[in-house]
Amino acid sequence: MSEHDTYEALQIEIKGDDKVRELRGIGRQYNAASKFVDEKVESGLHDKVAIYYKEQTVTYKQLQEKMNQFGNALRQLGVEMEHRVLLVCHDRPEFFYSFFGAIKMGAVPIPVNTMMAPLDYEYFVNNSRARAVVIQDEVWNKISHLRDRFLYLKHVIVISESATTDSSVYDYHCLVSGQPTSLEPAHTETNDEAFWLYSSGSTGNPKGVIHLQHDMECAYNSFAKQVLAMNEHDVTFSASKLYFAYGMGNGMYFPLGAGGSTVLLEEKPTPENIYETIEKYRPTLFFGVATLYGALIDYAERAERQYDLSSLRLCVSAGEALPAPFIRKWKNLYNLEILDGIGSTEALHIYISNFPGDIREGSSGKVVPGYEAKVVNEVGVRVPPNEIGELLIKGDSITHGYWGLHEENKRKLLGEWLSTGDKYLMDDEGYFWYCGRSDDMIKVGGIWVSPIELENTMLRHEAVLEVAVVGVKQENDLEVPKAYVVLKDGYTPDEELKSELQSLLKQELAPYKYPRVFEFVKELPKTATGKIQRFKLRIS
Repeated sequence: MSEHDTYEALQIEIKGDDKVRELRGIGRQYNAASKFVDEKVESGLHDKVAIYYKEQTVTYKQLQEKMNQFGNALRQLGVEMEHRVLLVCHDRPEFFYSFFGAIKMGAVPIPVNTMMAPLDYEYFVNNSRARAVVIQDEVWNKISHLRDRFLYLKHVIVISESATTDSSVYDYHCLVSGQPTSLEPAHTETNDEAFWLYSSGSTGNPKGVIHLQHDMECAYNSFAKQVLAMNEHDVTFSASKLYFAYGMGNGMYFPLGAGGSTVLLEEKPTPENIYETIEKYRPTLFFGVATLYGALIDYAERAERQYDLSSLRLCVSAGEALPAPFIRKWKNLYNLEILDGIGSTEALHIYISNFPGDIREGSSGKVVPGYEAKVVNEVGVRVPPNEIGELLIKGDSITHGYWGLHEENKRKLLGEWLSTGDKYLMDDEGYFWYCGRSDDMIKVGGIWVSPIELENTMLRHEAVLEVAVVGVKQENDLEVPKAYVVLKDGYTPDEELKSELQSLLKQELAPYKYPRVFEFVKELPKTATGKIQRFKLRIS
């Protein structure tokens, strides 16, 4: 019997009597691609626009057909169920087709950052044991010389604007265009692997984070439905890219889950591009990170015109703590709320958030419905309100585990709970306050000091654009806070400004907290998602 005949026989079997299925160890079929795409087409959304991309639109029916064609193309190449497919794709429709097409035929897509170094891609390909890679042509051109070192890779599928002439690879559009537009979903179940994401960890190699078929629906039902109240009229626009957990929800499965639409920006999310895209496509929901909101505010304050953001009903921030001054300035500029929250690659999306009409400036908000959270001490005991400890969370979207990292799994996955590595306190009213990463906290005179508290205070000074505070050792080996400060245009980094910042800190905070050392810099090191990398400042 051929592989195709075996597959068809299995499809007949799994559609049979429930008791027979149970006896044969076959559970309830659930495929995330069918959930987020096929069901929407079946509900009557054939002609509704799912994706806005440059001057193109993609309807739900077109998305379904392209998804099916890509899944069929993988099958034609010999990609089988549970084989990994690395996805190195910009924010464009091909990301949707490849991601959901792979899931629908039973493979496991792994989106990764398109801005990495060649050796990073060698690590991704070999660590994941990917059988196929879907990759932008300009990225492939940078790493093709490494192909002999890709140990498990069989197929390279290149996305290019014009057909590739390299016979050793497949041209994406040529490969896909002739495939059938219908595809029977593989028999996957809720607890089967669906996709991986690589964490952007601050140190060491990235970790492969395994997510299951039902995880996207869990995250959608919790945050998108119960915090954002998303519906079919919403149009989302995410500055965070699709290959990040945060951006994937914002720009892909959230709008699809709601039957809404998404706007894709392939280019770098500069303030100019962001404002231009919002005015052109009129989204209703905008997602960014704190650093970007700071840049947008600064850009708007210096601009000679006012930007029209009247289409937006809500804005969201995650990835790093949002300074309270940004919330107030954004509200003054556009009369819009920014809902700050915290999520992670491991949890897939946001699990603690401020809510519309219930914003506590400077806090991460309250627990999102569908999750539980607790703050614990060094031995795992829950601490009283207003005491700093480590944040643990529980919810159905949390990762199945890290690929090939046995010790890390034991350290981070504590039964039903995930150890986030974040220091938090919960106040008497149930609001959670971010106090920094576990390795970012600074102990001054035996007392923990949060770098976030110092940074937020300094950001209130009119001259400060960005700031990062880390602990540095003095000659006596005692740790003190050091501030790295980026100034706005027109301000001079001199002793007078340093004294002003110190005075502000001493007035607002306990005397022992203020930074003893200041360094004015032109920029701060950041991850691709815009998070400040304090560990690089500590070792500089």
